[in-house]
Amino acid sequence: MAMAGEAHSRTVAPNGTIGILGGGQLGRMLSLAAARLGLKTHIFAPEERNPAYDVASSRTIAPYTDEKALKAFAEAVDVITYEFENVPVETVEILTGLGARVSPGARALAVAQDRIIEKSFARSIGARTAPYFAVDDLSSLEAGLKEIGRPAILKTRRLGYDGKGQTVISADARNLGLTWEEATRKAWEEIGARPAILEGFVEFECEISVIGARAADGAIELYDPPENRHRGGILRTSIVPADVEDETVDEARAITGKILSELDYVGVVGVEFFVLKDGSVMVNEFAPRVHNSGHWTIDACGVSQFEQHIRAIAGWPLGDPARHSDAVMENLIGDEADKWRDCARTRQLCVHLYGKREARAGRKMGHVTQLKRRS
Repeated sequence: MAMAGEAHSRTVAPNGTIGILGGGQLGRMLSLAAARLGLKTHIFAPEERNPAYDVASSRTIAPYTDEKALKAFAEAVDVITYEFENVPVETVEILTGLGARVSPGARALAVAQDRIIEKSFARSIGARTAPYFAVDDLSSLEAGLKEIGRPAILKTRRLGYDGKGQTVISADARNLGLTWEEATRKAWEEIGARPAILEGFVEFECEISVIGARAADGAIELYDPPENRHRGGILRTSIVPADVEDETVDEARAITGKILSELDYVGVVGVEFFVLKDGSVMVNEFAPRVHNSGHWTIDACGVSQFEQHIRAIAGWPLGDPARHSDAVMENLIGDEADKWRDCARTRQLCVHLYGKREARAGRKMGHVTQLKRRS
């Protein structure tokens, strides 16, 4: 256990600088939260344009594996975090080797980046997952389908998000006018014929998530779980409180706490769960970062998930995650953001636009949160 002086030396005081790997909307909202605490942010990302640049104090535009740029970045900040899970593990290892403090650490990133490792980790702490099978080629896909059965979902092991890098293998290929062999080959080609995971379908009542935070001293705080509704593989709506039993919430919270502790995690994590008919839960996946299903916390809680993450990695005490309002968060996808004026007219509707210059199909342009005060 760290002595009091050691803990204090690891605290980032006001006017300190948080380094963030990645410059998307999550980096933007982390930067806004840091500013409320009197902290600056420095964004490191390879893109020329990014939403986070508009609100950060500094930026470095360079590849994630540019060691010279990473060294200068590490020297300019007090602590480093990442805003999306596809930052190369190599980047975190380079920064750690330079003596930088990176939270969450490389292990959490490595586990979350590979769906096979992620499922294995979840089971190792006693959580249940969908049945799965490692797929490396067409023959192992065929073997997996014999073991798991159809329908099933084929997903890339790495770099998949928002429904990308996955496809459903139907229970009846004849509906597609294909033989079993043709349907299997088509699915393999659709994900780019690369290492994958085959997951069995799960009969579930709804999906929920738990946003949790852990400090360096082991303190853990957990937000109320929202019910999440997806369309086209993209989260569309998060409703809090979720319409589930207390026992379901307790189980999901306990698993989230185990994940945080087993990974010696520092920061905010988002854990997605399937709720089964008997009220028990099954881990779908987890993200080692602030999470889309926690955006409602900005408006419905005294301390948002973004401020909580900054507090955790900066060595501050964690805040109270209690909410003062019920909430429904809706993502604005593509040209839905063009309705910003109507949103702005609606009472108790909080509008968040991410400053992206181009609206594209499937692109998250912002979100809105409808609040209802708890009685």
